[in-house]
Amino acid sequence: MIADEAGFVRLMIAAQAGDSRAYTVLLTEVQLWLERYFRRRVAPGQLDDLVQEVLLALHAKRATWDETRAFLPWLAAIARYRWVDHLRRVYRSAEDALEDQDSAEDSDEEAVLARMSLARLFVHLPQGQCEAIELVKIKGLSVTEAAERSGQSESLIKVNIHRGLRKLAALVEEAD
Repeated sequence: MIADEAGFVRLMIAAQAGDSRAYTVLLTEVQLWLERYFRRRVAPGQLDDLVQEVLLALHAKRATWDETRAFLPWLAAIARYRWVDHLRRVYRSAEDALEDQDSAEDSDEEAVLARMSLARLFVHLPQGQCEAIELVKIKGLSVTEAAERSGQSESLIKVNIHRGLRKLAALVEEAD
């Protein structure tokens, strides 16, 4: 069975009511959906771990789902946030690894793929938004530090991050 929106909703309602069999089926269907969702977004060796992270997040957040709202957008939001966290981790670990190495030839393939994914997404954003996201969300600078480094005001940094992440989320959703 490949669940559609209505199928996911039925399974989630039953799972929230305590039906363990429905919950097992739900998790199986969500796993298949997530594998399709992430297949083009991450390296094959990272797929299983990321799917498991989202399944754990789904389990932890299952009580927050409201049956009057659509299930798939809720699931996609969880998946998207976990994917962004994953890219951030991969990017930071690659950055650390590159600092420890003398040669770029030894760089981590996964980090390169993650950075290429980010670069492909960043071409759709204005430079100010890319710079704000890069400095604050990826490099971990404070808004004040990012403002000083980029020449943008703190307010503009916040606006650029908000608008940029919203645009990136829309681009990710369109890719489905």
